[in-house]
This record gives sequence, C-alpha cells and structure tokens, in this order.
Amino acid sequence: MITHFFTQMPALVIVLPLLAAPLCVLFHRGALAWFIYLITSWACFGIAFLLYVQVKVGGPISYAMGGWAPPFGIELRLDGLSSIVLLLVTGMASISAIYARASVIAEIARERAYLFYAGMLLCFCGLLGITITGDAFNLFVFLEISSLSSYGLIAMGPKRRALLSAFQYLIMGTIGGTFLLIGIGFLYMMTGSLNMADIASRLPDVAHTRTVEAGLAFIVVGASLKLALFPLHVWLPNAYTYAPSSVSVFISATATKVAVYALMRFLFTVFGAAYVFGELPVGRILILLSVVAMLSGSMAAIFQTDVKRMLAWSSIAQIGYIVMGFALASVAGITASIVHIVNHGVIKGALFMAAGALFWRMRAISINDIAGLGRCMPWTSAAFVAAGLSLIGVPATAGFISKWVLLQAVLENDHYWLAAAILVSSLMALVYIGRVVESLYFREAPEHRPTPGEAPLSMIAATWTLVLVNVALGLYAAPLIDAAHRAATALLGAQS
Repeated sequence: MITHFFTQMPALVIVLPLLAAPLCVLFHRGALAWFIYLITSWACFGIAFLLYVQVKVGGPISYAMGGWAPPFGIELRLDGLSSIVLLLVTGMASISAIYARASVIAEIARERAYLFYAGMLLCFCGLLGITITGDAFNLFVFLEISSLSSYGLIAMGPKRRALLSAFQYLIMGTIGGTFLLIGIGFLYMMTGSLNMADIASRLPDVAHTRTVEAGLAFIVVGASLKLALFPLHVWLPNAYTYAPSSVSVFISATATKVAVYALMRFLFTVFGAAYVFGELPVGRILILLSVVAMLSGSMAAIFQTDVKRMLAWSSIAQIGYIVMGFALASVAGITASIVHIVNHGVIKGALFMAAGALFWRMRAISINDIAGLGRCMPWTSAAFVAAGLSLIGVPATAGFISKWVLLQAVLENDHYWLAAAILVSSLMALVYIGRVVESLYFREAPEHRPTPGEAPLSMIAATWTLVLVNVALGLYAAPLIDAAHRAATALLGAQS
C-alpha cells in the first residue's frame, strides 16, 4: 500500500488540487472551501517534499500516465530543477492558505468565497502541472489552466480597476499562450513528437531549419510574455496591484517563477545550450533585456505611491536578475537563477503578505495612507522591513545570497558592466523600500485617523513564517546552493 502510494506521487500532486476545486463548488460554503484548500495545499507540499528527497537520492523520476510509455504516452518527469520549483510552489501555496482565510473574508464577497478557493486550486494545479510535465503540449494546457483561473481571481479584486486589470492580463496572456502553442506546433512539425526528451533527441538533425528557428523564437517570446520580461511586462503592475491580497501573494511568488522554469526547460532541455546560446544570439538578447528590466523596473518602483504597485514594478526588476543568470549559459549563472527563483519567491511573498495586512487594516495601501503605522502595527511593519532588507540584499538574508551568487557568476566571465547594473539596481531597491520604511516609522499619522490595531494572527503568523525562512536561507544557504548547482549541472549537460 505504502509502496503503491510512493509510485503514484507524481500524479497525485496534480490530481489532488484538480479534484479539490470542484469539491469547493459542490459544497458551496466559503469556510469549508478554505479548509479544502488548506488541506490540499499542505498535502501537496508533503508529497513535493517526498519527491524532492526521492530525486535527490535516486535521480530523476519518470511517470508514464495510464501506463503508456513515453514518447507515445504522456510523461510526468521530475529532476533536480523541477523538484525545487515544485517545492517552492507547494510551499508558497501552503503558507498563503493560512494567510488567505482572514484576507478573503475582508476582500471577497461571502457568497463568492467558494469560487475564489476553487480558482486558487485550479491555478495551483496548473502551476504544478507545468512544473512536472514532460510533454510540451501538456505544458501549454497546464499554462492555460493556471492563466484562465488567474484572470478570474484577479477580477475578484475589491476595486473596479481589477476587472480592467484582469482583461489586460487576459489579452496579453492569450497572445503569449498563442505564441507558445505556435512554437510547439513548429517543433511537432519537424520532429513528430511532443515529448520533450524525444524532441531533444530528434532536434539536432533539423536544428538549422527555418521552422525550428521560428519555433524557438515563438517559444521565447511567448514564455517571456508569461514571465513579464521587459518589454512584455505591461500586464503585471495592474494585475498585482488590483488583485485580492491572497492572489497577489501567491502569483507573485510562483507564477512568473514557473514561467521562467518553462522557458529554461525549453532552452536547455529541448533545444540545448550549445544551439541556443552558442550558435544563436539568444543569450546576448536576453542579457540586454534583463539589464533594462532591472534598471527600468527599479526606477519605476521608486516613483510609485501605491505599495503593491511598487512591489509589482520591483518584481519586473527581479525577473531581470533571474533571466540574466541563466542567459549566461554557465553552471554558475544557472545556479544563481535557480537560487533567486526560490529566494525571490519567498521574499516577494512576505512583502505582499505584509502589504496585504496593512490593506486589511486600512483599506488603503498608498505610502501616505500607511504613515505612522509602524507604532500601531509593529509586527506587520517589522515584517515588511525585514523582507525589504532581504530584497535589497542585506547580509544574513536570502536576497544577499541571491545577489552574491549572481555577482560571482557575472564576474567569473569578466562581465563587469553586468555587476555594475546589479549594484545600481540594488541601490534603487534601497530607495523605494526606504520610502515605505520612512512612512511607517518617521511620519506622523493623520490626526483624523483612528488608531488601528494589528492584523489577524493568521496573517501575521504566515508573514513571519516567510520572513524567518528568508533569514534561514540567508544564514544557511548551502543546501539550496548545492541543490541549485546540481540542477544547473544537469540542465547544462542535458544535450552535451
């Protein structure tokens, strides 16, 4: 019985949220739907942890759906990289489920709460499917599941602008998905296969055809739109700003990271690093765009007055760090990307949780609205400061480890101008995080405003859990770096 359970874990981690979503609709009660979401996310986290250990000890896992062996059947595949991303997605879903209860009561109409949790479970399922599938077409299917549910979740935001934001995201997301599907279609046209490993084995014979090159271009553009790489980022600021707080927490910590993972999987596993970064100028283009994203995103964040919008623009800059790392096409660079995928997921999750807690109390989130709250909401304010210091890259935090590893990677190849761009972007982060800190602690509260209390305990506990994880990753980074290094070595050698 136990052995059978372990062999079915790759399928279970996707099936559980897929089955739990209609249960939320069936029971039609917000409190019960939240409990289903909570139990499902923690069950998936437990399975993801077991899968991570299994991959670390025994190597990659291949699971044939329905017993049909790949490449004819659909394959679920876990290796070092996908097991790390799977752990991040399930972990963030588990913590955000604790946070969601009080947040949803405040922001979502009671009669629609069960639909909210059903949407969260579908988004969760889609992200898990993208991470674990070994089939290119099913990656697109799961991407659309996560995207379609995200549109509905964002539209549930408390402000009217949420509907427009969801519509903008829908238009841009549809374009990105279409580009990705066209690229996959071109690969199928030339190889006759949809299994990623099988495509990779057949691709060298036809790699220099116009069809394959066009397929690569479509996939890079489509995935870049999904991960919000400059200049395809225009949907992200409004989506993060006007979504319900729980949605902002979850998608900021996971959705763009999974999209980055999907792009890395295509570039390194399917096409191969030698072809993409050696024979084609993809690496140089991505590096240039990542630098522009880092600097423009950080500059835009400085001038925002809405805290959530500021964090959204910051995410665009941080995506630049991640893309820069793997675009170097070195073990050190890919290691830095994987480390920052995890660390930034935890950092941004904590920041959006703290921002959501401030919104829960004040029903507003502009820098002027939160003036003086450092004295009234000490735990929430301190959590924002601690996570903000990590985003800046202060030592003993996860953000410092990310930037240190990335700096080592760029200096390894004497890219001093990239190191300078990283340092300038970090100084800009000090400015925009400093504006929030200054408002929280050094401005006087408006005289007409009643003295607010702290956010609910569940929101504080979830936020501080991520803050403590930030510190833990900063003080004891060796396990994550070692896991990322193993994954990077395997990824770079996928077609060697």
